[in-house]
Amino acid sequence: MLDTVPAAERAAADGRPRLARAAPFVVAALAAMALWVAPLFLDTFAVNVLTRSMIYAVLAVTVDLLWGFAGILTFGQAAFFGVGAYAAAMILGTYGATPLGFSAAVATALAAPALLGAAVGWLSFYHRSTPLYASVISLVVPIVVTQLIYSGGEWTGSSSGLVGFDVLPFEIEGFFRLAALFLIAVTLAAWILVRADAGRALVALRDNEARCAYLGLNPRRLQILLTTALAGVAGLAGFLFANASGVVAPENAGFLFGTELVIWVALGGRGTLLGPVLGTVAIDYLAANLSGDLPFLWQLLLGTAFVAIIILLPGGLADLVRRLWGVLPVGRPQGAVPRLVAQAPGSAAAAPDAPALRVEGLAKSYGSLTVLENIDLEIRAGELVSLVGPNGAGKTTLMRCLSDGTEPFRGAIAIGGVPTRGLTPNRIVGLGVGRKFQVASVFESLSVADCLRLARAPHDGLNPVGQDATLGLPQAALDVLRMTGLDRLLAQPTRLLSHGQKQALELAMVVALEPRLILLDEPTAGLTKAERTTIGAVLKALTAELGIAAVLVEHDLDFVRQISSRIVVLHQGRLVLDGTVEEVVGSELVRTIYAGGVHA
Repeated sequence: MLDTVPAAERAAADGRPRLARAAPFVVAALAAMALWVAPLFLDTFAVNVLTRSMIYAVLAVTVDLLWGFAGILTFGQAAFFGVGAYAAAMILGTYGATPLGFSAAVATALAAPALLGAAVGWLSFYHRSTPLYASVISLVVPIVVTQLIYSGGEWTGSSSGLVGFDVLPFEIEGFFRLAALFLIAVTLAAWILVRADAGRALVALRDNEARCAYLGLNPRRLQILLTTALAGVAGLAGFLFANASGVVAPENAGFLFGTELVIWVALGGRGTLLGPVLGTVAIDYLAANLSGDLPFLWQLLLGTAFVAIIILLPGGLADLVRRLWGVLPVGRPQGAVPRLVAQAPGSAAAAPDAPALRVEGLAKSYGSLTVLENIDLEIRAGELVSLVGPNGAGKTTLMRCLSDGTEPFRGAIAIGGVPTRGLTPNRIVGLGVGRKFQVASVFESLSVADCLRLARAPHDGLNPVGQDATLGLPQAALDVLRMTGLDRLLAQPTRLLSHGQKQALELAMVVALEPRLILLDEPTAGLTKAERTTIGAVLKALTAELGIAAVLVEHDLDFVRQISSRIVVLHQGRLVLDGTVEEVVGSELVRTIYAGGVHA
C-alpha cells in the first residue's frame, strides 16, 4: 500500500467526511420541515403559484444535469413533461380516481417519456454526432409533440387541452407539500449523483468526450441513459402538475416552455443545482405577480436580465453569491484526498502467441489523396517501436486507424489476434489498448484523483452515490505519479497543472487502464529535458519490465535512440524502413528523407 498524503492533510480530510456526507440530508430535512409548515403562513394565491413553481424547478434540475454538468444543451425537457402530464390526464380521465387509475397514470407518466427519451437519446448521440446535433433534435421534439397533441382530437383535447379528469384527493396545501417533497427528493438525489464517480463522468463527458471513449467509457451509452432517466423524472413532474392544476394544455409541452427552462437555469447558475432551483421558483413567482400589471414589460425585463447575466455573469446568480460570500459550494465540490493503493494486475484475454498488434495491407485515403499505402507491421509484447518520419508522412493517421475501428480504411488490423474493423474506440480499449495524444487530453474541470478514478472505471465501475476513500492503481501508474510528483497533487484541479504535469497525468491515466498496447503520439512534445528523461524512463520500464508493447510517434531521434527496441520509418504514407535502432539511425535513407531528398 502506498500512502502519499501528508499526515496533517490526511487528518484534516478525515475529520470532514461524516459531516460532509450528513450535511445535504440535514439541509434537506430542514427544508422539508420549513416547506411543510409554509402553507400555514401563505395565502391561497401564493400556495397555488409556488406549487407550480416547485414542479417547474424539478424540470430545471433535469436541465441543469444535462446542460450544466453533461454539457448537453437541451430544449426538450418540456416535451417529456407534457407527455407525462397528458398521459396522466388521459388515464385518469378514463379510469377515474381509483387505485388502478392512479397506478396506471404514474406508471405511464414515467414510462412514456422515458421511452421517448431513449429514442431521442439514440437519435441525438449516435457515433460521431456533435453537441449541436443533439440540441437541434431537442428543438424539434417539443414541436413534434405539440403537433401530435393538436392532432389528437378528443384524446388530447386538441388546442383546448384536457380538463375535468379526476385527480389525487388533496387540498391545495397537500399538493404544495407533495411538490415540495418531490423537489427536495430530486434535488438531493442530483446532489448525491454529481458528487459521486458517476457525476464526475458527466463532467468528463462535457469536458472531453473523446478522452472518455479512449478510457473505455461508452459516451453514447452514458448520454442515452442520462437522457432516458431525466425524461422519466420530467414525466413524473408532469403527472404531479396534471393533478395539482387539473388542466393540461399544449403549451406545457411546447418549445417556448422548453426555452424558458433553459433561461431559468442560466439565470440561476447552470452547473450549481441550487441556483436553477431558486432561480426558477423566484422568476416564476415574480412572473405570476407582475404579469398581470406589466404583461409586456415583464417579458422585456426578463429578456434584458438574461442577456445581462449571460454577458456579465456567465455563472448566473449562484456565481454572484459565491463571489460575495465565498460559500455555496454546489456542483463544484472540493474532492477529498484519496489514499493511493497498489492494485493487483488484472488478467487480459488474448489469443495464444498472438502479437500485440498486427497490421496487414493497411491503406487510408481522403478522397483522391492517399495518406497510407500498403502498411504491414507486427509488434509483440515488450517491444517499444518508434514511428518516425517527416511531417505529413501519415503517422497520426496510422495511430487513428489503430485506435478507432470505425475509421474507413482498407486492409486489416488485429489487437491480440482480434480484428478491430468496425469497433469504436471504447471497445478497442477493452481489447487492451491505451492511447496518449500529442496534446495532453485530460479533464480540465476535474481533479487529478478524479481523472485517475475515471481511468479505472472500466475495471472498477462508476459509483453512483459516492467515492471510495482509497484509489487503487496498478503499480506502473503509481510509479508514474511518484516520479513526476503528481502523487502529492491528487486534489489539485487539472487545469492548474503545468504542461508537463498534464502530459504525465495523461500517461498515468493510460497506464491505469492496464493496457497490453500503448499508442503514444509525441508524449515529450513541449517538455523540459528533465521531464523528457522521466517520461523515457517510465516508457522503458513499462515495456522492458512489464511486457507492455508500445508504439511511439516521435520526431526527436536522440530520444528515440535511447528508448526504442525498433524503429519504423514512414514517408509519404509508405513504410520504407523497419529495423533496429542502429540500422535505422545510421541509414542513409533516413538522413535523405529528413533532408527532403526522397520523393514518391
